[in-house]
Amino acid sequence: MAMIIRSLCVFCGSSFGTETVYGEKTREFGKYLAERKITLIYGGGAAGLMGVLAEAVLDNGGSVIGIIPEMIYKKVEHLPLTETIITEDMHSRKRMMYDKSDAFTALPGGIGTIEEISEIYTWQQLGYHRKAVSLYNINNFYYKFAEFLDSACDMGFIKEIHRNRLIIEQDAEKLIEKIENYSEETVDKWS
Repeated sequence: MAMIIRSLCVFCGSSFGTETVYGEKTREFGKYLAERKITLIYGGGAAGLMGVLAEAVLDNGGSVIGIIPEMIYKKVEHLPLTETIITEDMHSRKRMMYDKSDAFTALPGGIGTIEEISEIYTWQQLGYHRKAVSLYNINNFYYKFAEFLDSACDMGFIKEIHRNRLIIEQDAEKLIEKIENYSEETVDKWS
């Protein structure tokens, strides 16, 4: 049975990347989220793909909740979001993002993006949540990351069933469709 996604937490870069396709696809994705009336939950900044995504959602009549630690809030530019929540630190930021989101995805980004999506993927594997975790694989950005996961699976460090729960998709509409059709069945890492 398909679930209705009302809010999607998106982790992505505070940089633009070297290819214009990253910004173009991010902008299209923001427009698509607004059209689907899916609230964007994101890191709260205006820089890079984060800013492109939030602006696209807002420009198309959508809702955006930015969740940002106080230390970072003081250092970055801001957008007129639907709601801005300032947290004490990164840990409380991530916890609040988790609490407010029905599912998670990562667009291209750097170390912070990888860290955030990896942590939420780990929480899923450990059974802390049953929400979909996904990668929007713009311009095949996550090819080598997926290759690493496959290798870790082959070497016995990740169970195949957990590896297969990560949704990886190059098309925005298919990505949301797969998230909506995600099975919430948990799989115990320890068995």
